[in-house]
Amino acid sequence: MFKVSVVTNLDECRRLWERTFPPQFLTDLWEVRACFQRSFRRPACFIVARDFRGICGLLPLSWIEEVGAYGCFPGETWEGRTWLEQNRIHVGNSFVLESMVKAIPGPYQLRYLLPDGLPPAQEQIVDEIGYHFRPGQYGFDLEAYFREFSHKTAKRLKREIAAFEERGLSWRFDDLADFEHLVRLNVERFGERSYFADRRFTEGMRNLMLLAESRGWLRMTSVLLGGEPAAVDMGCVYGDAYTLVAGGTHAAYPGVAKLINLHHMAYACQERFRLVDFLCGNFSWKEMFHLTPRPLYLMADLTRQPVPVRLPMQGRPAYVG
Repeated sequence: MFKVSVVTNLDECRRLWERTFPPQFLTDLWEVRACFQRSFRRPACFIVARDFRGICGLLPLSWIEEVGAYGCFPGETWEGRTWLEQNRIHVGNSFVLESMVKAIPGPYQLRYLLPDGLPPAQEQIVDEIGYHFRPGQYGFDLEAYFREFSHKTAKRLKREIAAFEERGLSWRFDDLADFEHLVRLNVERFGERSYFADRRFTEGMRNLMLLAESRGWLRMTSVLLGGEPAAVDMGCVYGDAYTLVAGGTHAAYPGVAKLINLHHMAYACQERFRLVDFLCGNFSWKEMFHLTPRPLYLMADLTRQPVPVRLPMQGRPAYVG
């Protein structure tokens, strides 16, 4: 037998998280999630199942007020949808999962879930497709990777790169000041649809940059043309994985995104990383570059009615419902 309860105290939520989720991926780290918790300040709501052995299930959620639903902790959003990927549910069996889901005190939309602990494959709902580059498949040799392309396409890509070099291409690495250029380029390109149009997201990503820099994970890459930033990407190296978390490109330089992405792939070959995670997002270049697709999954029920639950928000109790 097991018992399901709801935990809302953030310190206790942290203890549950760190006892339950092994830090395999960047987003498994509480410190990474806390970067966005500090800026969005969502009320935490962790559904925990315990049996005589201890924790047998954990469903870490946050209440997202403007959506009127629970999402994966810490509830950082863009256009009403959470952004962090590789979200986890810790669960011993389907009966425990069913009981925890029933205990969610309102509507929920849980995105970018890893398949561990989800219902059987035939019942799983694909949310979006993420994309990996795996250098080991090519013997950590970018020229071997280029052989995935037709001779004509490979030649065209190399010609585009050479054209940038003729325009005074240079690179700059790990300059924290380039974060501001990244934000500016992204907002100029996407306007109100930019993640960075939301100040909370910008501050969360700035928190992540400072954390990554302090831990030695940060890889800030800037393409300079004529001395001016034409593209800036922010990545984190955690273990043997290189995750590209944010970027911005100048609209006046078509093709510069291909240039910087190929650079990341060359860097991954040089450092012999296990993978480069280019995250989800429906960008045609990811398929064109023969990246490995990786589905992430969705669990949602937006029809149920919220029930009153005491959730701490900004240091004081609040009710949702």
